[in-house]
Amino acid sequence: MTAVETGAGAATGTFAPRPGAAPLPWMIRAQATLETTMLLRNGEQLLLTVIIPTLLLVLFSAVRIIDTGAGKSVDFLAPGVLGLAVLSTAFTGQAIATGFERRYGVLKRLAASPLPRWGLMTAKTCAVLVTEVLQVALLTGVALALGWSPQGNPLSVALLLLLGTAAFSGLGLLMAGTLKAEATLAAANLVFLLLLVGGGVIVPLTKFPEAAQQVLQFLPISALSDGLREVLQHGAGLPWGDVGILAVWAVVGLGAAAKFFRWE
Repeated sequence: MTAVETGAGAATGTFAPRPGAAPLPWMIRAQATLETTMLLRNGEQLLLTVIIPTLLLVLFSAVRIIDTGAGKSVDFLAPGVLGLAVLSTAFTGQAIATGFERRYGVLKRLAASPLPRWGLMTAKTCAVLVTEVLQVALLTGVALALGWSPQGNPLSVALLLLLGTAAFSGLGLLMAGTLKAEATLAAANLVFLLLLVGGGVIVPLTKFPEAAQQVLQFLPISALSDGLREVLQHGAGLPWGDVGILAVWAVVGLGAAAKFFRWE
């Protein structure tokens, strides 16, 4: 063997395995697995996404602190807490995690990898969806143990949850991609608390002044909670008004995030 090879073998190369990037689906799957693992190992995120919604569901179902109308409290609370779970994961958790990844240069380094930027966003979305599936399973089990009697079409519930995820993901990424990490941390938690109180999750919107109701009903968490309640509590068909509100928020949020998100 000489230092310089000639012939067909030298032209084609004899490396095994052949160097190069992995297929795109493999890269997205690997990144999604990593994102999900980091999310589930983060104690603060678990507190926000799992423990707080579960405690709220148990507390307000066991003790009638707020008048939720006729029927069992859990029938009113369970749909709202499912919406809160989507808010905590797709918006608050994702905004904070992405904001600090951007600050520490993680996103900049990932952007230089073979994984395209849209592939990274797809992986993050997959991680959010996996976490939400676990949240919904846990909260559903707890609610059923508390005497919840869900009704309605599961496909309508799934559509509302997906639209809510899209809307909150867009808003979370917009915040993480435009504000400093510390500002994102403070703003995301503040928005979470405000929407928890004023989004119809625990406190019915009818308890607010009528003028406030006219504004609050167009919030994404209000549309998600109300839509889930119409289906799961009242057995209604697809609530098109709430679907429309969530769709508008999803388009606006994702569109703004795609346009204004800064990777550095």
